[in-house]
Amino acid sequence: MLARLMHDHKHIAKLLTILSMKCNKLTAGEQINYNVVRDIVEYMQSYAEHSHHPLEDIISEFYISKFSSPSSADLLLAEHEALSHASTSLMATLNLILNDVVVPKEQLVLELQSYVQLQQNHMEYEESSIFPKWRKTMSDSDWYAVSSMCNERLIDDPLFAESGAVLFEELREYLATTDSD
Repeated sequence: MLARLMHDHKHIAKLLTILSMKCNKLTAGEQINYNVVRDIVEYMQSYAEHSHHPLEDIISEFYISKFSSPSSADLLLAEHEALSHASTSLMATLNLILNDVVVPKEQLVLELQSYVQLQQNHMEYEESSIFPKWRKTMSDSDWYAVSSMCNERLIDDPLFAESGAVLFEELREYLATTDSD
């Protein structure tokens, strides 16, 4: 289960790099493909917020119930909620732009920068503080119990899985044909 979460982080980091590059292009006055940016945020909403983060929450609740105090989960849950709010706000701005509503470039740049930084800080926190505790403390039987609890929330990654899902086909093609420019 932890390997899956780390694998997801690798994919999310790749998408955040693309968002950063798009943000840099915007700042430099260059044109960007807003559909790609929207698709990345939509992926984050549909997969990270509805499968990846809930899995982390389930594992965190299990860990706390067995090894720690409830207050230690507060930061993780608060970050997941903050990420959800940030992606909702960014998606609203992107939808305005894609519907030809004039939005100041500075607003989008600020939202993108904030979103990327929030995501990166969150993953760094998990990888440096949360995941190592889980890895060190939880036994194979704990991971088995957590896996069965997570089965309900597990979905195939709609972008990076080999399942052939067409939901993010345009973004998948973009990733295959570009070096994140």
